Amino acid sequence: MNIQAMMAQARKLQKEIEKTSNEIETTSFKYENENILLECLGTYEITKVQIKNEDVLEDKEMLEDVLMVAINELLKDVKSKKEEKLGKYTNGLGGIL
Repeated sequence: MNIQAMMAQARKLQKEIEKTSNEIETTSFKYENENILLECLGTYEITKVQIKNEDVLEDKEMLEDVLMVAINELLKDVKSKKEEKLGKYTNGLGGIL
């Protein structure tokens, strides 16, 4: 394979990665239980926090725990989706993208 063909293939791959990254970044991820609803984008930006059960507002520790679980689950979901969609480009090189 000559260098021009390799460069063309690299540009194509780069565009595919950028398209996939954009799709992930604009995807809305959601965590919901009986106490809380949280949403974030694939950029890890929280876009919505809704307290569904006002009883958690009366218990500071419970609210902290609910928020911590919800945020961690959202972050895990985004990371998992990134690994699923972009892993084929990185061949297991992890945090490159």
